[in-house]
Amino acid sequence: MLRGSIILIITLSGLLACSSEVEDTRPGQPVKTRQNAFQEILKVFEPMGVMLRTNHYEPEKFAALAAELITKRHAPWVHFGADTNYPPTKAKPEVWSQADEFDRKQQAFLAATDELNTAAQTRKEDVAAKAYFKAYDTCKSCHEQFKNR
Repeated sequence: MLRGSIILIITLSGLLACSSEVEDTRPGQPVKTRQNAFQEILKVFEPMGVMLRTNHYEPEKFAALAAELITKRHAPWVHFGADTNYPPTKAKPEVWSQADEFDRKQQAFLAATDELNTAAQTRKEDVAAKAYFKAYDTCKSCHEQFKNR
Protein backbone atom coordinates (compact mmCIF):
# COMPACT_ATOMS: atom_id res chain seq x y z
CA MET A 1 0.00 0.00 0.00
CA LEU A 2 2.71 2.49 0.99
CA ARG A 3 4.82 1.50 -2.02
CA GLY A 4 1.84 2.02 -4.36
CA SER A 5 1.21 5.45 -2.88
CA ILE A 6 4.83 6.44 -3.35
CA ILE A 7 4.78 5.32 -6.97
CA LEU A 8 1.55 7.27 -7.55
CA ILE A 9 3.03 10.42 -5.99
CA ILE A 10 6.18 10.14 -8.10
CA THR A 11 4.15 9.60 -11.26
CA LEU A 12 1.87 12.55 -10.55
CA SER A 13 4.83 14.76 -9.70
CA GLY A 14 6.42 13.88 -13.01
CA LEU A 15 3.24 14.64 -14.91
CA LEU A 16 2.82 17.98 -13.15
CA ALA A 17 6.41 18.92 -13.90
CA CYS A 18 5.86 18.18 -17.57
CA SER A 19 2.58 20.01 -17.78
CA SER A 20 3.85 23.16 -16.05
CA GLU A 21 6.44 23.82 -18.76
CA VAL A 22 5.23 26.39 -21.25
CA GLU A 23 5.42 25.24 -24.84
CA ASP A 24 6.75 27.49 -27.58
CA THR A 25 3.91 27.49 -30.11
CA ARG A 26 5.14 30.33 -32.33
CA PRO A 27 6.07 29.55 -35.95
CA GLY A 28 9.58 28.10 -36.06
CA GLN A 29 9.68 27.94 -32.24
CA PRO A 30 12.48 30.55 -31.92
CA VAL A 31 12.65 30.44 -28.12
CA LYS A 32 12.76 26.65 -27.96
CA THR A 33 15.22 26.57 -30.85
CA ARG A 34 17.66 28.92 -29.12
CA GLN A 35 17.27 27.03 -25.82
CA ASN A 36 18.10 23.79 -27.63
CA ALA A 37 21.07 25.45 -29.32
CA PHE A 38 22.42 26.56 -25.93
CA GLN A 39 21.96 23.01 -24.66
CA GLU A 40 24.02 21.73 -27.59
CA ILE A 41 26.78 24.18 -26.68
CA LEU A 42 26.64 23.02 -23.07
CA LYS A 43 26.97 19.37 -24.15
CA VAL A 44 30.43 20.09 -25.53
CA PHE A 45 31.48 22.86 -23.13
CA GLU A 46 30.69 21.19 -19.81
CA PRO A 47 32.75 18.00 -20.40
CA MET A 48 35.81 20.21 -20.88
CA GLY A 49 35.18 21.83 -17.50
CA VAL A 50 34.67 18.45 -15.86
CA MET A 51 38.03 17.30 -17.21
CA LEU A 52 39.74 20.34 -15.75
CA ARG A 53 37.92 20.38 -12.41
CA THR A 54 38.50 16.65 -11.78
CA ASN A 55 42.11 16.56 -12.97
CA HIS A 56 41.25 14.12 -15.76
CA TYR A 57 42.52 16.18 -18.68
CA GLU A 58 42.51 14.29 -21.97
CA PRO A 59 44.23 16.54 -24.51
CA GLU A 60 42.84 14.89 -27.65
CA LYS A 61 39.28 14.76 -26.35
CA PHE A 62 39.49 18.33 -25.03
CA ALA A 63 40.77 19.58 -28.39
CA ALA A 64 37.99 17.74 -30.24
CA LEU A 65 35.35 19.23 -27.93
CA ALA A 66 36.77 22.74 -28.40
CA ALA A 67 36.65 22.31 -32.17
CA GLU A 68 33.06 21.05 -31.93
CA LEU A 69 32.16 24.07 -29.80
CA ILE A 70 33.26 26.32 -32.66
CA THR A 71 30.73 24.62 -34.94
CA LYS A 72 27.85 25.11 -32.47
CA ARG A 73 28.51 28.53 -30.97
CA HIS A 74 26.65 30.66 -33.52
CA ALA A 75 23.37 28.73 -33.47
CA PRO A 76 21.44 30.45 -30.62
CA TRP A 77 22.04 34.09 -31.49
CA VAL A 78 19.91 34.36 -34.61
CA HIS A 79 16.88 33.30 -32.58
CA PHE A 80 16.87 36.42 -30.36
CA GLY A 81 14.50 38.33 -32.63
CA ALA A 82 12.55 41.36 -31.44
CA ASP A 83 9.38 39.30 -31.14
CA THR A 84 10.88 36.46 -29.08
CA ASN A 85 10.47 37.83 -25.57
CA TYR A 86 7.66 35.50 -24.52
CA PRO A 87 7.34 32.35 -22.39
CA PRO A 88 9.12 29.95 -22.24
CA THR A 89 12.03 32.40 -22.59
CA LYS A 90 14.48 32.74 -19.74
CA ALA A 91 15.94 35.87 -21.29
CA LYS A 92 15.50 39.11 -19.41
CA PRO A 93 13.94 42.10 -21.21
CA GLU A 94 17.40 43.69 -21.09
CA VAL A 95 18.41 41.45 -24.03
CA TRP A 96 16.30 43.78 -26.17
CA SER A 97 16.49 47.05 -24.21
CA GLN A 98 20.30 46.81 -23.96
CA ALA A 99 20.90 45.23 -27.35
CA ASP A 100 24.34 46.81 -27.83
CA GLU A 101 25.58 45.40 -24.53
CA PHE A 102 24.05 42.01 -25.32
CA ASP A 103 25.89 42.07 -28.65
CA ARG A 104 29.17 42.93 -26.87
CA LYS A 105 28.67 39.94 -24.56
CA GLN A 106 28.03 37.71 -27.57
CA GLN A 107 31.18 38.97 -29.29
CA ALA A 108 33.20 38.39 -26.10
CA PHE A 109 31.94 34.79 -26.02
CA LEU A 110 32.86 34.24 -29.66
CA ALA A 111 36.35 35.69 -29.12
CA ALA A 112 36.85 33.61 -25.97
CA THR A 113 35.81 30.42 -27.75
CA ASP A 114 38.26 31.23 -30.55
CA GLU A 115 40.98 31.53 -27.92
CA LEU A 116 39.78 28.32 -26.27
CA ASN A 117 39.97 26.39 -29.52
CA THR A 118 43.46 27.72 -30.25
CA ALA A 119 44.62 26.90 -26.72
CA ALA A 120 43.08 23.42 -26.83
CA GLN A 121 44.98 22.61 -30.01
CA THR A 122 48.27 23.09 -28.10
CA ARG A 123 47.32 20.05 -25.99
CA LYS A 124 48.78 21.86 -22.95
CA GLU A 125 46.49 21.64 -19.94
CA ASP A 126 47.52 24.91 -18.33
CA VAL A 127 47.02 26.84 -21.56
CA ALA A 128 43.69 25.12 -22.23
CA ALA A 129 42.48 25.66 -18.66
CA LYS A 130 43.20 29.39 -18.73
CA ALA A 131 41.27 29.77 -21.98
CA TYR A 132 38.42 27.53 -20.80
CA PHE A 133 37.83 29.56 -17.65
CA LYS A 134 37.98 32.81 -19.63
CA ALA A 135 35.24 31.45 -21.92
CA TYR A 136 33.31 30.25 -18.86
CA ASP A 137 33.48 33.76 -17.40
CA THR A 138 31.97 35.22 -20.58
CA CYS A 139 29.04 32.81 -20.23
CA LYS A 140 28.59 33.62 -16.57
CA SER A 141 28.76 37.37 -17.14
CA CYS A 142 26.11 37.25 -19.85
CA HIS A 143 23.84 34.97 -17.81
CA GLU A 144 24.06 37.26 -14.79
CA GLN A 145 23.02 40.28 -16.82
CA PHE A 146 20.64 38.80 -19.37
CA LYS A 147 19.16 35.50 -18.14
CA ASN A 148 16.47 34.78 -15.56
CA ARG A 149 17.29 31.77 -13.46
